[in-house]
Amino acid sequence: MDPVILTSERLLLRPFKAEDAATVHRACQDPDIQRWTVIPSPYGRADAETFVGQLVPDGWRTGTSLAFAVLPREGGPLHGAISVFQRSQPGTWEIGYWTAKEQRGRGYTAEAVSVLAHWSLSTLGVERLEWRAEVGNTGSRAVAEKAGFRVEGTLRSNLLNKGTRRDAWVGALLPSDLGLPTEHAYLPTENKPS
Repeated sequence: MDPVILTSERLLLRPFKAEDAATVHRACQDPDIQRWTVIPSPYGRADAETFVGQLVPDGWRTGTSLAFAVLPREGGPLHGAISVFQRSQPGTWEIGYWTAKEQRGRGYTAEAVSVLAHWSLSTLGVERLEWRAEVGNTGSRAVAEKAGFRVEGTLRSNLLNKGTRRDAWVGALLPSDLGLPTEHAYLPTENKPS
């Protein structure tokens, strides 16, 4: 898949470049990013170089994992990272993100999630976009809910993070949630009293 660039009112989402390694490495020294994401801990410079130089280009080449740097639209420091990647169920993808510590609390991540979710559901052909986070990651959950994801429940032992299985919240955004068409019809279960 050819890399794409997405924009919003304040943000530019572009594929990571090799020269982003130092900035990614610096941002990922934050203990919260290491705690709540599956990046290696400790996070070394070689990890950042592998991410931007190998994992990101390979994901775009295969079209299975599309990672973006989140930057100010008018130029400036890295605000975070966001990606969508295929799940095993056809038409189902997952979104993941982290935000640089100094950029939190300004709504940038929810804005980036909204842009990437809309593009994924309208252009990429995704029919179910899932969000997962370890139970307790209230910041990630707040972002997902602000972007329109509907939290569907808790999955026991769903995440493997640094050698430990953890419970995860799961939510989803569907094309119909945004008024978008989809290839396959969706027949929701009616909520009838038992």
